[in-house]
Amino acid sequence: MTVDIAGLGRILSVWAHPDDETFLAGGVMAAARQLGQDVVCVSATDGEHGTDDPAAWPPERLGRLRRWEATAAMSILGVDDHRWLGFEDGTLDGIDPRAGCEAIAVVIDEVRPDTVLTFGPDGMTYHPDHIAVGQWVLAACDRFAAPPRVLTAALDADRHRRFRERLETWSIYMTDERPTPVERDALALQLDLDDEALDRKMAALHAMHSQVTPALAVMSALELRSLYGHESFVAADVVAPSSGARR
Repeated sequence: MTVDIAGLGRILSVWAHPDDETFLAGGVMAAARQLGQDVVCVSATDGEHGTDDPAAWPPERLGRLRRWEATAAMSILGVDDHRWLGFEDGTLDGIDPRAGCEAIAVVIDEVRPDTVLTFGPDGMTYHPDHIAVGQWVLAACDRFAAPPRVLTAALDADRHRRFRERLETWSIYMTDERPTPVERDALALQLDLDDEALDRKMAALHAMHSQVTPALAVMSALELRSLYGHESFVAADVVAPSSGARR
């Protein structure tokens, strides 16, 4: 598969928590920035509840730390426009979808992206926050007469075959459901990172120590590197409105 990063144009990368974007799209964003393309990253929350030890990491403390970690990671990836929507971590599926949709539509209207990267219907892990953000993005894009192309993160079949047991050990899934692996020829975008690009991505991930540490408890740094040395996306259907569009 030929990877045409330049063809993605101006990119808007929209995710639920700081670290989602680096795990799933850090390589794409860094490659685009190296080519001189505009990349805007959006985090819906600060990830302030993302811990198994809330006594040691109360929300205010963890949210502050994760903002610092994200700042470091974005600097490594070359992304200098990172925005925060300010929603509460862990609550996105209970928020009026119109509020989330409007918040993202405002950013789309300002940024005018050619391509939006986000979660698909399975949220990769069936995390309710992930699923909600993906739904908000599609609803927001549907408001525009000339909507951007939307690519959603996918689990490619090769990676699934190699790392299925490790992913289960990591306990990243929020339900008993599992994402459907996608064969390479069905992907809209598959980026295989070379050593330099993967070194950059891993440096960004390690800057997010609070979130990478649990992974390193169940797999080696080499396994983590191999697992996230590929980034996969499928195309989402976006239908332009017939009237009342913003653009």
